[in-house]
Amino acid sequence: VKTLADVGIDVDVVEDAPDFRGNAWKKCRAVVDVVKARGVKVDVVIADDSGLIVDALDGHPGVRSARFAEDAGYVGFDNDGARLDKDAANNRLLLTLLAPIPDERRGARFCAFVVAHDVGSGKDIEAEGEVVGRVARGEFGGGGFGYDPLFVVTEGPQAGKRMAELSADEKHAISHRGRAMEILLRQL
Repeated sequence: VKTLADVGIDVDVVEDAPDFRGNAWKKCRAVVDVVKARGVKVDVVIADDSGLIVDALDGHPGVRSARFAEDAGYVGFDNDGARLDKDAANNRLLLTLLAPIPDERRGARFCAFVVAHDVGSGKDIEAEGEVVGRVARGEFGGGGFGYDPLFVVTEGPQAGKRMAELSADEKHAISHRGRAMEILLRQL
C-alpha cells in the first residue's frame, strides 16, 4: 500500500458532491487520471470521504464536516483572543447549535464511503461504514482529531467512551473507515 506522496502525486480535488459517495469517487477518478497520464504503476486506487451526521441538525454537518464552521461564516476565538483552528471552530459551532437539544436527541454517526478502482480491469468497488453515537455537551479526551472529543460511542465494547479516549487500535476496530475498509478489502 502506498500513499499519493509515495508515488509522487499531489492532487487537489474540490469536494463539492452532495454526498460522501460522490466526493470519494471524485477523488478516486482524479488520482486514476493522474496515474494513467503519468504512467505510474499501480494496481488499485482507493479513496474515501467521511463525516459526522447529527440527527438533530437534519444530517449536518454531513458532507461538509471539515468545512462546517467555515461554511457558516463562524470564526471562533479562544480565551486569549486567538482565532480557533478549523477543528476547534467546527466543534464550538456544533456545541453551540446543539446547546438547547436534550441529550436523548443528540444522536449522531460517523459515516465513511470508500471506493476503489482496479486500474487494470477497470472494475469499481465501493463500501460504506458507520459508527453510531451521540454528541456530548463538551470535549474530552486527548486522542483522535476533528469531532472525536465530542463523539460518544453508543454501541459495542467501546460504548460510553469518546472517540478521543480510544487507543488507535481500539478506534480502528470500530471506526467508520475501518468498517468500510473491511468490507472493501473483502470485495477486492
